[in-house]
Amino acid sequence: MIGGRREGGLMRKASQSVVKSRILIAVAIGISIGCFFAFLYPHGFLSFYSPAFHSQVLSSKCEPSHRLNELKAEYAAKLEKNEELRQQVKELTEKVRLAERKKDHAQKQVEALGKWRKAGPSGTVKGLRTNPTVIPDEPVNPRLAEILEAVAVGRELIVALANWNVEESLEIRFTNIKRVGITNYLVVALDDKITEFCKSNNVPVYKRDANDGIASIGRTGNNHAVSGLKFHILREFLQLGYSVLLSDTDIVYLQNPFDYLYRDSDVESMTDGHDNMTAYGFDDVFDEPAMGWARYAHTMRIWVFNSGFFYIRPTIPSIELLDRVAGRLAKEPKSWDQAVFNEELFFPSHLGYEGLHAARRTMDFYLFMNSKVLFKTVRKDDRLSKLKPVIVHINYHPNKLQRMKAVVEFYVDGNRDALKPFPDGSEWEW
Repeated sequence: MIGGRREGGLMRKASQSVVKSRILIAVAIGISIGCFFAFLYPHGFLSFYSPAFHSQVLSSKCEPSHRLNELKAEYAAKLEKNEELRQQVKELTEKVRLAERKKDHAQKQVEALGKWRKAGPSGTVKGLRTNPTVIPDEPVNPRLAEILEAVAVGRELIVALANWNVEESLEIRFTNIKRVGITNYLVVALDDKITEFCKSNNVPVYKRDANDGIASIGRTGNNHAVSGLKFHILREFLQLGYSVLLSDTDIVYLQNPFDYLYRDSDVESMTDGHDNMTAYGFDDVFDEPAMGWARYAHTMRIWVFNSGFFYIRPTIPSIELLDRVAGRLAKEPKSWDQAVFNEELFFPSHLGYEGLHAARRTMDFYLFMNSKVLFKTVRKDDRLSKLKPVIVHINYHPNKLQRMKAVVEFYVDGNRDALKPFPDGSEWEW
């Protein structure tokens, strides 16, 4: 009995297993058939008989080329759109790169200027005036960058613009530069004759491309036109990260000027002033009697910086100064470059005008001497006449060449009478 029950239980289990297997097989077959019909009739089995289905089939059979052309057109449009998006991505990537670069530059400026700090006790506070230099941008002018790399010392040099009209004074200038032992100087030649003249005298020279509009002005322009060019040309020097001592050609070098610079300001310039008041500023009282009790009005006056001899550092305010002056001279061709140079440096911000945020320093007028100081004061004073200036700029007198030669005779050759034949002013004719 026991054995029969066991056999019966085994048979029941076997039959149940067979039933389950058949059910699973049936389910699998059903799924397979469903997948098969789903593949054949993706829009549904009944849609095969619908008018819309037949219409679609007939349309696809009747107009295969039309649909193909549409697909091709869509594909071409997508390609064009993809190219536009790719260009936008490229432009955005470049903007991000530039923004990161500016951010890094700003961070370096913050680091240079230092962290926030408390004011401190009275008499101990001193504001910052030395702006950080710009990041050199060599792609601006690779050819000039290569020349400056070879000529500059400590990333600074003397630069002069010259065309053939000033050949004689240029020769006196570079002869004395060599005599003093200055090596970091460069002539920006404005015509081919000056280029060859410099090369024949072993003078470092740089000439802009012949098709350059600036170069054409240099070849044909008068002294004022040439003088205005320097603000265009100097910009590239500063963008390349070099400090420039801009020098006119009517200057005699007697010592190395780089030994006497402070380098603490954006612009360090010689003055047209002739004494402490005119050179460094003074309180000038304006008298208007009609105002009665308030007849006296106090004003501040200072004689202008000389735009023919100044040291300019490669900072943002310095480059902004050059852009402002060049822009105004382009719009105001009759304006004098020295007047515009000083207006942009000194005029304060006011309604409708934002002043330049540049630091400036006036050079010692006995060391960086203009010709008014020399001929009106120094040559007549036994004590002052024994001091040797760094440079003498013949800016107040027209007979420049003769006076330059006399300055060399006086300070270099020791001829104490060399300056005596000249009048204080310019009324005397040679």
